[in-house]
Amino acid sequence: MEIGIDSFASAMYGNNTLSNVDAMEQLLDRIIQADQAGLDIFGIGEHHKKEFLDSAPAVILAAAAARTKNIRLTSAVTVLSTSDPVRVYQSFATLDLISKGRAELVVGRGSAVEAYPLFGFDLNDYDALFKEKLELLLKIIEHEAITWSGQFRPALKDQPVYPRSMQEKLPVWLGVGGTPESFVRAGTLGLPLMVAIIGGETERFRPLIDLYRQAGHRAGFTPEQLKVGLHSPGYVATTNEESIADYYPGYAELWTKAGRERGWPPVTRTGFNALVAPKGVLVVGSPEQVAEKLVRHSEALGGVDRFTFQMDNAGLSHKQLMRSIEIIGTKVIPLIKKENS
Repeated sequence: MEIGIDSFASAMYGNNTLSNVDAMEQLLDRIIQADQAGLDIFGIGEHHKKEFLDSAPAVILAAAAARTKNIRLTSAVTVLSTSDPVRVYQSFATLDLISKGRAELVVGRGSAVEAYPLFGFDLNDYDALFKEKLELLLKIIEHEAITWSGQFRPALKDQPVYPRSMQEKLPVWLGVGGTPESFVRAGTLGLPLMVAIIGGETERFRPLIDLYRQAGHRAGFTPEQLKVGLHSPGYVATTNEESIADYYPGYAELWTKAGRERGWPPVTRTGFNALVAPKGVLVVGSPEQVAEKLVRHSEALGGVDRFTFQMDNAGLSHKQLMRSIEIIGTKVIPLIKKENS
């Protein structure tokens, strides 16, 4: 199982607001830390809100590529519905050249919708936009010159797209939430699947992942091609007690605020404890507890190839995040490898 971090480039830490310059510098330091600690992947999301600095993830990843050696660098996710697939490919092919073959893409429709009015798209075309643009992106990856026409973008006639990536095929994962059609689409296309699970019990996604694997099998893809990744909130400290004490206050503040905007109930300690429990979605605890939970999640879902922590949105300090990344690399990853050996 590959282990990594996803970040939304937040400039908020508890009651402290950093300058954007300082927040970006600290984010790059965390990517370097993840590289040095032996993590496999670091992803940058895409939002267009004041509290996040990730509106141009390929630029952040390119800065990180110049300062790292081994870690793979990916979007998490690219909101493909409101992007031009040609420019997306060019940006990440350039990142692939800078990183010497370490670039990846996770593409999705976006759970936040602020990009639609910002770039002049109709939210009523939510799925149609994504379907068309994914088709074009995959065609660009496969072919140097493109002939294509669609509803939402001017046609292309034998048009070459440069630069080409260093990797023969730029890896693309499909980011999904809880829509069955999205799981079936990923399987039918044979794309690796990245599942964002932020609430409840992780094992409830097993029927959807089974749909993905069944669709992929019907389309002629091998089990090895049908990779499954998980993205969930998490944090690791030396002990369970320390991790919960660090994580809970910021988590409760963040999700209670989000709940007011989306109609969810406020976070309670009882509810939080259920999410930290063995089947709960929050991967929070000591290295031993976190490793056990990730192995348990993998078994419950029929095998997980990649897990990424989302942990920079819980009021944690840069120092705490740096320490957690170190613990993941030096403690959690060896425990998982030992369990799987």
